[in-house]
Amino acid sequence: MDQNVDHNELDDALRRCGSNWDAAQSHGLLTGRLAVAGVVAGPEWLSQVLDGTDESSADRLACQKMLDGLYQSTYWQLSERLSEFVPLLPDDDTDAALRTAAMAHWSEGFLHGLVSAQHGDELRDRLAAEPLADIIRDMLQITRAELDEATDVETNEAAYTELVEYLRVAAQLAYEELAEIRHAGSPSDSQTRDTMH
Repeated sequence: MDQNVDHNELDDALRRCGSNWDAAQSHGLLTGRLAVAGVVAGPEWLSQVLDGTDESSADRLACQKMLDGLYQSTYWQLSERLSEFVPLLPDDDTDAALRTAAMAHWSEGFLHGLVSAQHGDELRDRLAAEPLADIIRDMLQITRAELDEATDVETNEAAYTELVEYLRVAAQLAYEELAEIRHAGSPSDSQTRDTMH
């Protein structure tokens, strides 16, 4: 299943429907929630991203359709373990400062998705242990990332590419590391996935 949601299109849709979340934050939040709760995270995530928007609005309905598509493709990418997961970020031809800001927002969303879940002792202990503790520390650093205007374009681009690849791998690793947490707290993924369609 291909990633069928474009960052800029979703960003515009979220803005039009009045969401407080942008596209990168929304996808980061979804990825963190999926790592902790699995497929059952979808409805709560959708409610959080669309909180405060007009349920009867055509803009909200269009936005919800895009978010549903994003949910399906992201869950598939993570659960099938085919290394096809990619953070939802602006295209490479977007201004570098905007891409860097989106990357920081994605990391914020991901961390929020991890730590805002209901915390049992087991989850708290797992997040405090390696490798998840390292991932959380690294992502906290990335949330403060800014484009270095004094550095040449090629160096900035290389650093950005490296950080995006880190996010991609770290998100997949977090999903793997939290498998026991997910399975302890929810029905089997296959059963729940069948009820979503």
